[in-house]
Amino acid sequence: MRFDIITIFPEQVEDHLKYGVSRIAESKGLVSYFVHDLRKWTRDVHKSVDDRPYGGGAGMVMRIEPIYEALKELKREESKVVLTTPRGKRLDQSLMRKLTTSDDHYIILCGHYEGFDERVHKHLVDIEVSIGDYILSGGELAALVLVDGMTRLVPGVLGNEQSSIEESFEMGALEYPHYTRPEEFNGWKVPGVLLSGNHARITAWRKAQSEKTTRSNRIDIITETKHAKKS
Repeated sequence: MRFDIITIFPEQVEDHLKYGVSRIAESKGLVSYFVHDLRKWTRDVHKSVDDRPYGGGAGMVMRIEPIYEALKELKREESKVVLTTPRGKRLDQSLMRKLTTSDDHYIILCGHYEGFDERVHKHLVDIEVSIGDYILSGGELAALVLVDGMTRLVPGVLGNEQSSIEESFEMGALEYPHYTRPEEFNGWKVPGVLLSGNHARITAWRKAQSEKTTRSNRIDIITETKHAKKS
């Protein structure tokens, strides 16, 4: 899989990709990452990527020309162009898995200012994603969330493939609690069932704890899962 990330702050993205799962994936030859400075495709002496909005209003809007030129150079027939924007589809584990298994080359556009010229949305982008109902100062963080989540799902990246299957959201619920040594700390003990060696009891306990946490913190996941099964 290949990611091309277009940004006006390439150092921010490059620094993140040097660590963790992205470093592992690249060292195994499973995923490649290329970070591009959008200003490379500007034509004026000031390397401007934004301008005032037609009709007035606060803030600046990212211009279409450098984005068009960047995509013309980077895009292949099989490429998918992804835009990180609050207007996009909510990014969840299901969408992340769908993206990971459907295509091998993603070009990600990181937004700034008041967003992109609408013609970018209409004519140059295949997928728009949002990581949540809040506003960030730039699209780099959202792009890195997307890249990290998708990288984890590429077969062979994780040392234990079961890890990704048992994580929160994969089974329509939040993950169960984990404990490790010491068995007791400051009077706080590991639940006895986890020390019992009875795998059936442990599985049942984990399932119950997962459901309890999900109902307490994210009841919407249960509702969405039930709706998906009905449809």
